[in-house]
Amino acid sequence: MLELKNVTKAYNKGSVKAVDSLSMTVNDGEIFGFLGPNGAGKTTSIRMLTGILQPDEGDLLLDGISIKERPIVAKRTFAFVPDNPETFSRLKAVEYLDFISDVYKVPEEEKMNRIKTYCEKFGMLENLDSRIASFSHGMKQKLFLIASLITDPHNWILDEPMVGLDPEAAFTIKEIMRERAASGKTVFFSTHVMEVAEKLCDRVGIIKKGKLVFIGTMAELQAQHGAAGQSLEDIFLKLIAED
Repeated sequence: MLELKNVTKAYNKGSVKAVDSLSMTVNDGEIFGFLGPNGAGKTTSIRMLTGILQPDEGDLLLDGISIKERPIVAKRTFAFVPDNPETFSRLKAVEYLDFISDVYKVPEEEKMNRIKTYCEKFGMLENLDSRIASFSHGMKQKLFLIASLITDPHNWILDEPMVGLDPEAAFTIKEIMRERAASGKTVFFSTHVMEVAEKLCDRVGIIKKGKLVFIGTMAELQAQHGAAGQSLEDIFLKLIAED
C-alpha cells in the first residue's frame, strides 16, 4: 500500500508549487494509473514517494512505513523503474542484475531463477554478457524492468514504463502488472497513454498543476465528469483544459 498525505513540494524558493497538498492512497492488489499533462507534478510526486526528493510538507508511507523517518526500511518495500533508464553503462547486464540482487539480499537460487524467467519474458537472455552502454533505450528499459522484478517487490513503482518499448515488451509488462496485482501486490505507474490506462488500471489519479483533480475508477470518472461510455482520453482532455 502507498499513501501520500498532504504532500507539498515547491521550487524557486517556494514560489512554484510542483505538488500542492497531494493526498491519495494506492491499495494492495490494484493497478493504479497516475495521469497528468507535462509539468503537472507526476514525476516530482514519484520522486518523493521513492525518497529521491524530500517533501516540504506532508508524509509518504509505503506499507505503513514513512520514507521520511525510516528511509532504508521503506525502500526495501518497493522497486522503482524511472523514466530515464541510464545507469552503470560500463557494467555488463548480468553484473548490474547481480548488483541489484545483492543490494536487496535476494537468495542465489531465487536470483538465478528470476533472472532467467524475466530475461526470457523480455527477450534479453542473449544480451546478459553485453555492456549496458551498447544497449538501445528500449533494451535499457527492459533491463531496468528485469532488475526491479528480480527483487520481487511488494510495491512496484514505474514512471512512464512503456516509453521506448516494442509492442511485445509492452504486452509483457501489462501481463506482469496484472499477475502482480492478482497476487495482492501494488502496481503504481504514470503514463501518457490513455488507452493503456483505461484498459489496464483498477483506478486512476489525475493531477493538474500539482493538485489531484480526480481519483477513482473509470465508472466513477464517467459518472462525475463525463458520460457512460465516454473514453478516458476525452474526459482527461476536458479536465486538464478546465480552469
